[in-house]
Amino acid sequence: MSSPEPIKFTDATAYERFMAPWSRSAGALFLDWLAPGTGRSWVDVGAGNGAFTELVLAKYAPSSVCAIDPSDAQIEAARKKISAHHVELSIGDAMALPYDANRFDFAVMALVLFFVPDPRKGVSEMLRVTRPGGIVASYTWDVMGGGIPAQPLWEEMDAMGKPAARPPSAEISRFAALKALWAELGIRDVETRELVVERTFADFDDYWLSMVVSSPSGIVGKLTDAENAELKRRLQDRLPSSATGAITVHAWSTAIKGRKPA
Repeated sequence: MSSPEPIKFTDATAYERFMAPWSRSAGALFLDWLAPGTGRSWVDVGAGNGAFTELVLAKYAPSSVCAIDPSDAQIEAARKKISAHHVELSIGDAMALPYDANRFDFAVMALVLFFVPDPRKGVSEMLRVTRPGGIVASYTWDVMGGGIPAQPLWEEMDAMGKPAARPPSAEISRFAALKALWAELGIRDVETRELVVERTFADFDDYWLSMVVSSPSGIVGKLTDAENAELKRRLQDRLPSSATGAITVHAWSTAIKGRKPA
């Protein structure tokens, strides 16, 4: 079995089809759980195309948001959607945030921590830039528990001997790993929660375009025509559809939050 190439987020339009609906559903649950109130300062680490920042802007009237991501294409897509003067969109590294210490009320990674090569360094940076008493929080698809939206696709590709790329730090998606890291860094009042969401696709073609063709792993282009046909057959056989042909898929994430000591 060959090793898959790393996941790269270079096509913002495809990523919008692939993940944005999932991100908005999980992000809304996460924000309700955080219950942050209005007028707070935020840093959105690994902001992608700005889906989570948009939720914060729409629901909680922040005083400011700094959104940062390593992908030029994703930040450019975010800039086309978000023009608020109090939002700063930057290209940068989660493990070396370009912000002063003790700056933000909320430091958040939304579906990002398992992509950070060194999760401890990433969370340490969030903690550094959070003010004393502020909140450091993350939610991540439960990769190890089968909760990621792409799980059916991954399993069928594994069965074909064509494994898709996984996030490099998948182990951090476990509740035990998250709680151990937050405790190690001295973060207080730690709470965890599972966030369960679903997405309904109009039919199999909608699912195929959204979850396979648009995958940042570039799956379709790496398979032969025969392999793509086999993958289609496997997924059609696996995914239950309604009388109208609609397909509903569930996913879940592991969320954690805690407070920086005063």
